[in-house]
Amino acid sequence: MSTTTTQAPTSPASPSTPATAPRSPGGIRRAARLFNPLIMRLAGTRVFPLYAVLEHRGRRSGRVFRTPVVARPQADGFIVPMPWGEGTDWFRNVRAAGGCRLKWNGRVYDLADPQVVDMAQAMATFGPFARTFASRFGVRQAVHLRFAVAH
Repeated sequence: MSTTTTQAPTSPASPSTPATAPRSPGGIRRAARLFNPLIMRLAGTRVFPLYAVLEHRGRRSGRVFRTPVVARPQADGFIVPMPWGEGTDWFRNVRAAGGCRLKWNGRVYDLADPQVVDMAQAMATFGPFARTFASRFGVRQAVHLRFAVAH
């Protein structure tokens, strides 16, 4: 089977930048490195309910990691946007383990069954600020994590 690769259309403002590229992903990454230590102090608390702390185990090292993420509760679990897609270490760890723990709004939840969903599908659960941020910066995917069933 052969595959054909086509180049993405470019935006008129910048001939070398694809029209569908998120704006300033390098800037977002730098800002994340700067603000993550502060966010980690507040994430998961009732003071800062937009953010949660996702606890996951390294798929190779076995070490426990904690990552600040945006999370929105659902009837059956949480939606977590993935600004950098499925290639992030935290998502790969969660997918390999089949679940994680999430501290949100002062409580800890065991979550399982990570399913990637289109961010457009998940947008309805977010407020106007988060929807604007997601569309402006090209967030295209989210992961739906369901409450783990106790055995």
